[in-house]
Amino acid sequence: MKNIFEKTVTDEVIERIENLDSTKAPLWGSMNAPQMLAHCSVTYELIYDNKHPKPKGVKKLVLKWFVKGIVVSEKPYKKGSPTAPEFKIVDKKEFGAEKQRLINYLTKTQQLGKAHFEGKESHSFGKLTATEWNNMFYKHLDHHLTQFGV
Repeated sequence: MKNIFEKTVTDEVIERIENLDSTKAPLWGSMNAPQMLAHCSVTYELIYDNKHPKPKGVKKLVLKWFVKGIVVSEKPYKKGSPTAPEFKIVDKKEFGAEKQRLINYLTKTQQLGKAHFEGKESHSFGKLTATEWNNMFYKHLDHHLTQFGV
């Protein structure tokens, strides 16, 4: 798995985002390009913004016991994998604004670096290693950029 904390990898992902066309149809799924960018930004909203309530009770246990392993492993996501409610984007989004917002999150994450994320508490999964954070970040972005052919 590529290391999103390395500037060259972050730059490569940003270049893929820059090559995304706002009118490009996905190879699978129902989101359009601006919605996909907003969807990818949710991961970073959970870290940097206080927009989403933390899961509690049974939901928290399900996320830690069943979902965490899928999200933080190196195994790629399957096409059409289920999406958590917080990640479902159904309203209209502005392409340029969503593209810049995601790029800003990526740049901030890369600048904070691997050490910042080692042992950092996740919104949904408890403490994660820097490798688990990387896998979650990179795998999700790669999955959706591939979905749009970039």
